[in-house]
Amino acid sequence: MKVDFDIDLHHLTRVEGHGNIHISVRDGRLAEAAWAVVETPRFFEAIVKGMSAERTPFLTSRICGICSISHTLASIRALERAMEIEAPESAILIRQLAMYGEHLQSHPLHLFFLAAPDFLGTPSALPLLHTHPEIVQAGLQLKGLGNEISSVTSGRCTHPVSLVLGGISKAPSKEQLADLRTKIADSQAALDRTTDFFRTLTIPDFVRETEFISLRPAEGYPSIGGDLVSTDGVVHDENDYLLMTNEYLTDSSTSKFTKVSRESSAAGALARFNNNADRLHSRAREVAASFGLEPVCHNPFMNNVAQLVECHQLMEDATLLIDRLLDMDLRDTRATWKPRAGKATGAVEAPRGILYHCMETDDDGKVVKADCIIPTTQNNANIHFDLHALAEQALREGRTEAETEKLCVTLVRSYDPCISCSVH
Repeated sequence: MKVDFDIDLHHLTRVEGHGNIHISVRDGRLAEAAWAVVETPRFFEAIVKGMSAERTPFLTSRICGICSISHTLASIRALERAMEIEAPESAILIRQLAMYGEHLQSHPLHLFFLAAPDFLGTPSALPLLHTHPEIVQAGLQLKGLGNEISSVTSGRCTHPVSLVLGGISKAPSKEQLADLRTKIADSQAALDRTTDFFRTLTIPDFVRETEFISLRPAEGYPSIGGDLVSTDGVVHDENDYLLMTNEYLTDSSTSKFTKVSRESSAAGALARFNNNADRLHSRAREVAASFGLEPVCHNPFMNNVAQLVECHQLMEDATLLIDRLLDMDLRDTRATWKPRAGKATGAVEAPRGILYHCMETDDDGKVVKADCIIPTTQNNANIHFDLHALAEQALREGRTEAETEKLCVTLVRSYDPCISCSVH
């Protein structure tokens, strides 16, 4: 059937920032499908130039209000590696716990309040207060747990104040850590209820093969540092991040696109799963199998499921980590250091994917050059090409304009984009 229609969304709702979707169909054929970021560029790399290494992480945390811990720790890791600063083991573990807290803030926010309405046919999460009150309550409990972990480890739940160069300025008390352990155990039922609920949702059947990029550390599930790996077999050192990004400009977007071995690549929870599924605990592995999630999965809609699997992984990892901290002396969590010239990259797995901060310092420990490459920047090209392939599939299946639009907006939201961060 020959049809003509245009889908123009300015701006897509239930995502962070401003992004546009344009799809044009003429005589039943796809004429154009495009994803465009239209945010005003932000110049954090220029702002930190000349700033002391000690102050820089507090500024870069402001790149994002959702992933502020990730940005702080990416800068700290880069600067500590550049100036050869060794943080105490206890501080390293507390930082790791802070990362778990941030993911447990972010994933439930996306799953319950941004993504779920797409699968339930509602315009927002508000109708779910009446139709699925127990699920909304589970989401609030899990996000509250993430907030609490972040506050205890970082001084507050966003824009941390105790994550500093050399370690931690104020460690949590043993009582606070024991209380967190109890709250994690008490939240397991909410996560199980969430898992049962998401099994009732229908995940669109769509596959477009791509390359998935993530960290792979020496051991454990990826979080802070490690090798840069892809499902196409590419492996690079953390400092060789530019070989894993290859940023380039497009005429239609204020955020750059990236690619590695193919026309595009993807970062995020699904990428972490595809590269590190063998590192999952047994419960997380069982949850993945119950959804039919196996590596290498090329269905971008399954990123939602991968986030859910990660929640199970993170809750168990957080419990194990707290047990280690409870057996440690937490009175000395900050190393002394001296400024020096150096250059290094800090890579961490933010909730939306691998995040790079590269920092160069002078002899006085001031930043002379910085580069930040954001997960959504690395996903922009993949979103763009996925939209094209999905729109073509929808036309082959005889989907209406409304059905095509719903599929496309659900696809973009499945990436959980943080658009404002990407226009660095």
